[in-house]
Amino acid sequence: MDRTILHSDLNGFFASVETVLNPSLAEYPMAVCGDPDKRHGIILAKNEKAKAFGVVTAETIWAAKQKCPNLVLVPPHHDLYEKFSREVNEIYREYTDLVEPFGIDESWLDVSASEKLFGNGITIANTLRERIKRETGLTVSVGVSFNKTFAKLGSDLKKPDAVSVIDREHFKDIVWNLPVKDLLYVGRSAAKIFADMRIKTIGELANTSPDFLEYKLGKLGRMLHSYANGKDDDPVRSVYDKHQVKSVGNGMTFSRDLYGMDDLMCGLDAVCDLAAARMRAKHVKCTTVQLSIKDENFVTVQRQAQLAIPTQLARELREAAAQLLRNEWNPRLGIRALTVTGTGLVPEDTAEQIGFFDDAKTDEKIEKRERVMDDIRKKFGHGSIKSAGTLSNNIGIDKEN
Repeated sequence: MDRTILHSDLNGFFASVETVLNPSLAEYPMAVCGDPDKRHGIILAKNEKAKAFGVVTAETIWAAKQKCPNLVLVPPHHDLYEKFSREVNEIYREYTDLVEPFGIDESWLDVSASEKLFGNGITIANTLRERIKRETGLTVSVGVSFNKTFAKLGSDLKKPDAVSVIDREHFKDIVWNLPVKDLLYVGRSAAKIFADMRIKTIGELANTSPDFLEYKLGKLGRMLHSYANGKDDDPVRSVYDKHQVKSVGNGMTFSRDLYGMDDLMCGLDAVCDLAAARMRAKHVKCTTVQLSIKDENFVTVQRQAQLAIPTQLARELREAAAQLLRNEWNPRLGIRALTVTGTGLVPEDTAEQIGFFDDAKTDEKIEKRERVMDDIRKKFGHGSIKSAGTLSNNIGIDKEN
């Protein structure tokens, strides 16, 4: 028997919250954006009036203003967004305990066991839509389907304030004509590979050999083939499940573009310092280091490296990230932002094999020193102690949290 899965997506969430707080904003094309003075000047959310001018999320403020000169810009209030998100998810939990957030403004709900109490999936979806509007002032688009992938696709079909259904009987007619990039987990890299393969739609993906897709994209290719054919049995997690941390990292956008390894190492020092501190706070070590680089043209690339030994030390994160930079980066391009993320996490007390030439005592000293730094920051704030290489920087490190 098919499950009944909902995917609920709050429409223009940040912009909608700002409009609830200040209703006059509804009269103008409006967008929530980062602070241009801190080089965070991109569009985070926009209302329907701004969308009509072609304003899109993640573009620069300058580009948005070119499309819509009268665009009203509002700074973000993340604490309020979190408050509204919690309130909406509390409403969801009145209908099922199988509620899995997917970011601050989206959640999956498995209402299969709730239909005898509250009606079928469409009825529950419309009830949620009406309650959220009445109780919070926000609007929501809800997809109703038999799995998570198609429920998410459904929530994107009609916006704002709508319910869309993708059932098993008709999913090929609805889904297979959609662009392949609309499918869950088809990111920029996968979309480029599909473009090179002349795969434009989800249906074309569904009818491509899964063996060939696995050859081109690894396990992701076979998974996407299954999703395109409606074979997604991933469960919606309970609100009572303890969510496992899958990655820990830190990113910074600098006050100017970085050039040359001296500049870059200064940036990496600061980024890795906090990433390592976060790992220690969560009592984990990483087995893989992932580096994300945003260049002066706002193009982002990612590279990763497997570590010989799990770590939570800033020095080892920095060395791995620096090697990725040396191997992959064009030194003529300025770097606007860096993010270092540890993945493949293991508990910090996981036993590890020490090589014959490894200096365990040195690592113990470094770990002790970094933990002392953690204690100082807890007591006096993050900016109370820094690595020497970042003290005289002019790249905005002192402004970061």
